[in-house]
Amino acid sequence: MKPEVVVDSREALATLAAERFATAARAAIAERGMFSCALPGGSVAEVMFPAFARLALPWDRVHVFFGDERAVPETDPESNCGLARRLWLDHVPVRVHPMRADQGDLDAAATAYAAKLHATLGDPPRLDVALLGMGPDGHVCSLFPGHPLLRERTRLVASVTDSPKPPPQRVTLTMAVLAAARSIWVGAFGAPKASILREAIQDASSELPVAIAARSGPPALFLLDPDAARALGGD
Repeated sequence: MKPEVVVDSREALATLAAERFATAARAAIAERGMFSCALPGGSVAEVMFPAFARLALPWDRVHVFFGDERAVPETDPESNCGLARRLWLDHVPVRVHPMRADQGDLDAAATAYAAKLHATLGDPPRLDVALLGMGPDGHVCSLFPGHPLLRERTRLVASVTDSPKPPPQRVTLTMAVLAAARSIWVGAFGAPKASILREAIQDASSELPVAIAARSGPPALFLLDPDAARALGGD
């Protein structure tokens, strides 16, 4: 099935994402007593998280995980969790589960995070929403094109020591977690991502990480600004 593609200004996309986030959260809490999501960093966080912070939700029922994290302290500007806290998570009583990628042992951090996913979400752990950013090479989380981790289906969380994008040391969710998510949302902004998005959305055989993630479960939602969407044509 084809993904849903929404093209609008970044401000409008933030409003739409917040509305859908609230709807998904309320439905999950009504059905299962909790709502879970995984978050990105980067421009998607900067655009959307302030709108999420303004939502009126039963935040104590919301569990926030992360798609990946760099091996830096939360105080570092490169930290995804640090960015999310500043823009959103420190402003509401939400349940935050940071990846401890700055403790030295990345494999231990990955194992601990997988255990947290199991303890919170069950077996297999299913996120309600995996919100993903996308790099201009089509990577999501810290799953990069051609990397062996793209084929990982056993481990839920893995260490990365050779990221082509600095810093090289990271911890990331694997496709095993993304494939199990009830919904995947991809935010992408800017002209440098246009050609990659055309392949990811229109080529059913694409091996780009974002394409693999998007077709791994229910139809994905792509939230694109006009520059990012300019190569899609009328399809």
